[in-house]
Amino acid sequence: MARIVLASNLNPFAGGTTELTLEVDDVYRLFQALAARFPALEPHLEHEVAVAIDGEIYQDVLFQPIGPDSEVILIQKIAGG
Repeated sequence: MARIVLASNLNPFAGGTTELTLEVDDVYRLFQALAARFPALEPHLEHEVAVAIDGEIYQDVLFQPIGPDSEVILIQKIAGG
């Protein structure tokens, strides 16, 4: 199962959870699983987080594969201008 790490800004929406393991094969399914488990987190997932999989940050990430031994870190997107 993949190790999922939630950045501290997401913790309040996930009942204080900082880390969990899930069996998912892409980011879309990860977001579905997280939204089902933590409904308050759902509005923040697709547009407010960046996703790092095994140390690489992805921008267009929904169908990016997640391996069974991957580490996935959800962090707040940084906007700049």
